Amino acid sequence: MKFLYDLLPLIVFFAAFKFYDIYIATAAAIVISMFQVAAFRVAHGRFEKMQVITLVLLTVLGGMTIALQNEAFIKWKPTMVCWIFAAVFLATSMFRTKTAVAHLFDKHIDLPPRTWQKFNLAWALFFLAVGCLNLYVAFYYNLAADAASRTAMWVNFKVFVMPGMLIGFMLVQLVIMGRHQYRREVEELAKHKK
Repeated sequence: MKFLYDLLPLIVFFAAFKFYDIYIATAAAIVISMFQVAAFRVAHGRFEKMQVITLVLLTVLGGMTIALQNEAFIKWKPTMVCWIFAAVFLATSMFRTKTAVAHLFDKHIDLPPRTWQKFNLAWALFFLAVGCLNLYVAFYYNLAADAASRTAMWVNFKVFVMPGMLIGFMLVQLVIMGRHQYRREVEELAKHKK
């Protein structure tokens, strides 16, 4: 349910783009994101950091898109969010004893710190790559097409491909984590039998 709740601004953005244009879609995403952050605050008594960071980027870059009538700014937003995620994953590897991935999953999966470091690096590289891919699709993919078609391709990439990549990557990571967990349990069981 939380996943769908987090996708609400994206869904609103897509619907507004299909019925209107990138500028109305951007404004709609900003408004729904503000309501979403406020509703989370009322419901939980706190702000969620990544929601606030995303809202700030959306408001600043989306506001510039609307004010300057230049869609390039909003096209940078997914890259900025991805690169912030990558920086967070890398920073936890370097400056904290517990990585971001371990923080998310260690209640369910018991892995050694070195393995958590590898998963954490994989997530950082994933977000770095997705951020770069967003820039490629936004600014360099299919340059022969007209501007409206290229914007529509980017919106479809942002709404469908990027979340699909995230879900796919997460599932692969969970399967690999499960294998590591299983192997570790087998090794522990073998030690106890000796």
